[in-house]
Amino acid sequence: MAIKLVALLLVLFVGHVLPDLARLRNYSWWRAWLRWLGPPEPGVALAIGVGLPVLACAIVQYGLRASWFGLIGFVFAVVVLFYAWGPRDLERDVEAVDKAADGASRLAAAQCLRRDGDGAELPFTAEKLVAATFEAALSRWFGVLFWFVVLGPCGALLYRLAQLLAALPAADDSALARKFAALLDWLPAHLMALALALVSNFDAVFAAWRDWHRAHAQGYANLDLGFLDAIARSSVAADVAADGQADAQSPLVALDDAMVLVRRVLIVWLTLIALVVLAGFF
Repeated sequence: MAIKLVALLLVLFVGHVLPDLARLRNYSWWRAWLRWLGPPEPGVALAIGVGLPVLACAIVQYGLRASWFGLIGFVFAVVVLFYAWGPRDLERDVEAVDKAADGASRLAAAQCLRRDGDGAELPFTAEKLVAATFEAALSRWFGVLFWFVVLGPCGALLYRLAQLLAALPAADDSALARKFAALLDWLPAHLMALALALVSNFDAVFAAWRDWHRAHAQGYANLDLGFLDAIARSSVAADVAADGQADAQSPLVALDDAMVLVRRVLIVWLTLIALVVLAGFF
């Protein structure tokens, strides 16, 4: 676990000081692999298109675990985690919206916050920007981080390829792929909600989470993650009001506060991992 924590911190540091390296996160080879497979039966794209690369990664991960006192395995973990992170830089995308010169430029920049495969235009409203920021944080940061901690490099790659497959509009088993991607998102999303309750207004977050589930009546184990949007909007509104800032319905104010809350959630996650390492549990 200590090695994973160091790898996480190193990837975050490199992403911050060398953001242009994000261009290396190129998955054209994987899309070519899917095209080569042709139109398979439902489930095969998930099992072969995602499963085989992840299996290959797991084999390498296992083979390198003791090489050079684990140093080569550590380098491999850093490389795979960096590759699976993002792919776009969330900080830079939010900064681009803030620094846009006019309304049209801001609207264009905000489109980078959409999830892969979402063809609908993202409206430049406070609620939509907050929801998009938290959804982007889940798919770019927290989903990768969670599965990396649980399974190592192959977990990070599994999450990223599953998300990419779910975003392909022409996938023959797109419904299955989306369901699998949602399954991988379920635990990270709930842990984000818990951390958000700790770093923001607990009552507002809990009330939004409870009210959303009551309104949809699908059960708490349902794969619909719409509660994340609800608690994000509620926590931003409570946070802005507590700070005595401008109206929470101001898109830029809401966007900036959403990014602040996302960073706080990341700090909580990293702190928890550090405490686990210090306690010697893993």
